[in-house]
Amino acid sequence: MRVQKFRTVEQMEAAPLVVPAGEGFDRFVRHCARFWALAPRVYPRGVFKFRSVEEAQAARQRVANEGTRAGRPTGS
Repeated sequence: MRVQKFRTVEQMEAAPLVVPAGEGFDRFVRHCARFWALAPRVYPRGVFKFRSVEEAQAARQRVANEGTRAGRPTGS
């Protein structure tokens, strides 16, 4: 990647932003697709009802722990 030098802030603001091909958002999307292909999220099937928030959080934690034991990443 080339280094650009500027004498003033105005020159810096006027300079075009140089993003090499294969970088930026496209690269991020490719990395995300590769990650999810290697480690897809696994959700339990069905609809669940809970009597309290604590019971729902405990069930969510159980699912997260099962995913961790299976070697899969878990989200928040």
